Amino acid sequence: MRILVADDHPMFRLAVREILARHYRGVEIVEAAGAPEVIEQVAKQDWALLLLDINLPGRSGLDVLRDVKAIRPELPVLMVTSYAEEQFALRAIKAGASGYLTKDAAAADLIKAVEKILTGGKFVTASVADRLVNNLQTDSQDKPAHETLSDREFHVLRALAGGKTAKEVAHDLSISIKTVSTYRTRVLEKLALKTNADLTRYALQHRLIE
Repeated sequence: MRILVADDHPMFRLAVREILARHYRGVEIVEAAGAPEVIEQVAKQDWALLLLDINLPGRSGLDVLRDVKAIRPELPVLMVTSYAEEQFALRAIKAGASGYLTKDAAAADLIKAVEKILTGGKFVTASVADRLVNNLQTDSQDKPAHETLSDREFHVLRALAGGKTAKEVAHDLSISIKTVSTYRTRVLEKLALKTNADLTRYALQHRLIE
């Protein structure tokens, strides 16, 4: 069995490697630190599972997830990230992830998630499952305004609301400052807001940032 672990923190990759190696005898574990490595490895060979972080250098893990599913639609992907479920879980599942787990989960939870996904299932917590059901049953007009944002717009919202400058956001996403400004304008329009301070208040109110 071959598993790809994609995360920009070497210590976290090592911890995951040790947890998986203790549970699965003979498993082959390959590490990737950034988006280009993930895409290269996925295109090069088959994998039983990809563990993917959202916060990768230069690109959002959600963008990488979509590229991965385009290359290997059947490859199961478990998102393992520091971001709370409220922030990205629904978007990840809708983008094709087979599960979502936060990094503060216990080692036993990681194994439970991996086991569930490797046997063809989906792994989400009860709260995420409830949100998925509610999301399907709720009329689009009744959903929070931020759910109308694209993934890139949502990223810009969280970054600006968290205090990052347009220059910093541009660097994080490998786009121009002008493009960031365009996304900011769209976000403000869709959320009926006017300033970055408004974005911060909105994000805090809806638990989109800590």
